[in-house]
Amino acid sequence: MNIEIISINKIKLNPSNPRTIKDDKFNKLVKSIKEFPEMLKIRPIVVNDDLVVLGGNMRLKACKEAGLKEIPIIKASDLTEEQQREFIIKDNVGYGEWDFALLTNDYDLDLLTDWGLDMPDMDNVDNLEIDQKPKKLSDSFIIPPFSVLNTAQGIWQQRKNWWLNLGIKSEEGRDAKLFSKGCQPPAFYNIVNELRSKGLDCSLDAATKECQKRGIKLFGDENGSFSIFDPVLCELSYKWFCIESGKILDPFAGGSVRGIVASILDYDYFGNDLRAEQIEANIINAKEVLPDGKKMPKWTVGDSLNIDKIAGNYEADLVFSCPPYADLEVYSDLKEDISNMSYSEFLNIYRQIIKKSCDLLKDDRFAVFVVGDVRDKNGAYRNFVSDTIQAFIDCGLMLYNEMILVNNTSSLGIRARKYFQSRKIGKHHQNVLVFYKGNPKNIKNIFKEIDLSYLDEYMENTEDVE
Repeated sequence: MNIEIISINKIKLNPSNPRTIKDDKFNKLVKSIKEFPEMLKIRPIVVNDDLVVLGGNMRLKACKEAGLKEIPIIKASDLTEEQQREFIIKDNVGYGEWDFALLTNDYDLDLLTDWGLDMPDMDNVDNLEIDQKPKKLSDSFIIPPFSVLNTAQGIWQQRKNWWLNLGIKSEEGRDAKLFSKGCQPPAFYNIVNELRSKGLDCSLDAATKECQKRGIKLFGDENGSFSIFDPVLCELSYKWFCIESGKILDPFAGGSVRGIVASILDYDYFGNDLRAEQIEANIINAKEVLPDGKKMPKWTVGDSLNIDKIAGNYEADLVFSCPPYADLEVYSDLKEDISNMSYSEFLNIYRQIIKKSCDLLKDDRFAVFVVGDVRDKNGAYRNFVSDTIQAFIDCGLMLYNEMILVNNTSSLGIRARKYFQSRKIGKHHQNVLVFYKGNPKNIKNIFKEIDLSYLDEYMENTEDVE
């Protein structure tokens, strides 16, 4: 079928077409044609041999209203009368549904409305006024505030690169394979020396494998390495669940990420960790990264079972942490380190630390813990996520949000075959648990519109990430 350009006056409206567009929607169609007439060449009016419209009745009316003199058409000369009737109906049937979550993230809401899309009634959602409606969710929240957070998305990776390019080195003091930090038990270094004396490969990987072969327990996970906290998740948690310039308490501080991100965003940060070498590395990294004028995070060394005494009169606006996942990663051989305790011992101490941290949290404030379930020696999940939820509920907080953090784990595909031999599914997510202390009716008055003005610098200095 060939496209023809003919006088608009020769084309006849189909009086039998049952579909109509009225009032505001018709006016939007007219406006759309005026602003984007090229679309008619891509989707011309379909007519029969008598130039009666089979597809595009409303577009023809709108074209006349828009003042067009000529329009493109396609003749459907080979359709029977019955097929023409069928075409009229099928051409106007709308299959499928719009994914408004994707639309509101990628498109300007006002443009979608101008283009004629029927949007949900936003006027009845939380009593938002028209001028308060966001353009794109990412413009208002960095990442759309949905219950699934996908770290593999381009926008997430873009933002993560910006943070890491500042020079954050959270692995310092945590990387179990750094000799200079003395992060492994003495048996690890004995293996290194033994391999060296025999003239064998004494690299970090070789020593780790030899320890695994001999059943020597390494600090970190089964490979002697530690997970690194995602700075974007940290940024979102602060911006979404803490008041501006608020005070953050982190009872399981770990690496430098959470403290540095807090300082750059002008929050007060108090983090405690059991290991002196970790805190030393954090302070060094913060001094390297933080610009002049930024307040340094406060890190202390001590057993978080005493967080009430260590933090003193600190009144937190957010409790935020990523605790040890039981013994999934063992951080030291210190007797106070809950990561090398039995699960029952771990849980007892863990619950006390949560209680004391929540006591330091102001009323009408949030607590956010990033956790993941772990397996026992028999392969069964311990239900650590639920144990964490119950610990906070027992402290008088309510579970207010739960988000699934989908990790960008490139090595999971390699390990999946091995896991599935025992019918274990490769774990690809963590749970971000958000609790609230107080009356949730107060949230709207306390937590104001999110200020993302600091992102101007990010937009200027960050290149697109594929």
